[in-house]
Formats: sequence, structure tokens, C-alpha cells
Amino acid sequence: MAVDIVYETHSLTEDNEKGVATGWLPGRLSEQGRRFAAELGVRRRNAALAAVFVSDLHRAVETARIAFTGTAVPIHQDLRLRECNYGELNGCPVTALADRRVRHIDDPFPGGQSYRQVIDATSDFLHDLATGWDGRRVLVIAHSANKWALDCLLTGKSIEDLVDAPFGWREGWHYTLPTGWRQG
Repeated sequence: MAVDIVYETHSLTEDNEKGVATGWLPGRLSEQGRRFAAELGVRRRNAALAAVFVSDLHRAVETARIAFTGTAVPIHQDLRLRECNYGELNGCPVTALADRRVRHIDDPFPGGQSYRQVIDATSDFLHDLATGWDGRRVLVIAHSANKWALDCLLTGKSIEDLVDAPFGWREGWHYTLPTGWRQG
């Protein structure tokens, strides 16, 4: 058995539309983002989900609430699913952040965290998921850094390659978390 993970990023935000890197700021869904969140719910409501796990940042919680209001699917917020904390750069233009990502794989952003720390937090989350949700399908709604962490932890991709590559959004990704999974 294993845990079947369906991964979706939070829906489109006002900051996304303005080219702002929200980081640990709460963010709000745009009008189009609220429509996309409703579409996510339609897409995933009949997917036999045991639970939804979501970053505790507002934009991710808002996505989950719009998508799953009125359903029996439980929603669990988890701070380990937060976007990378860009520290002093939370809220800066995406273009200013993009050039700096590779420098903060292991070294934290000033006043923030590193991508490696996001991978470690995601690894802790996966460990708990592997020990408590075996044989079930769950949906995870989080951020680009968490998607990269899943790619590193579950498919062996390199964070060095991921942070500089364009983020190719799509309607979800699928991962298999083996029973008893442990990093390393």
C-alpha cells in the first residue's frame, strides 16, 4: 500500500496577477482565482479523497474552502506546507526574487529561510502522512516551493535544477508516497 498524493497549488492571487512574490504574506485570491478554486473543487470532489491538507497561509486556505465547502472532505491546515519565507523579500516583485533563488537553496533569504528548509518541513509532513494515511488518497494544496520539495523527495529531482526552471502550472500532479516512507 501507499499514500496517493494529488498535489495542487493554491489558486491565482491578486499578487500573482501583479507579479508579486507573496512568500509568507497571506495573499488573497483574485476574482479569477476564486473561479479557478471552484473549478478545482468540481475537478476533485469525486476523487475519493480521504482528506485535504493545506498550507495555513490565507491564499491556500481560501482555495481549499472555496473548493470543498459543502463536502464531507476534511480540511487540515499544516504550517509545514508554507511557501518559502523570503524574509525581507516577502512581497517583492517576482523578477527581483527569481534572480536570487539559486543563492538561497542552502542559505536562508535575509530574515527568512532556505529552500532546503522547505524541503525539510515537507519531509516532516510526508513522514506523518506515510504513517497515518497509508492506503488512502489525499489532496495537498500548497505553493511552488512545496511542489519542488515533493519533486526532490519523491522523484529524485534536484532543487538546483528546479528553482531556475519555469514553473509549469497545470491541473494537479500525482505522487506516490510508499508505505513507511522516510527520507534518506
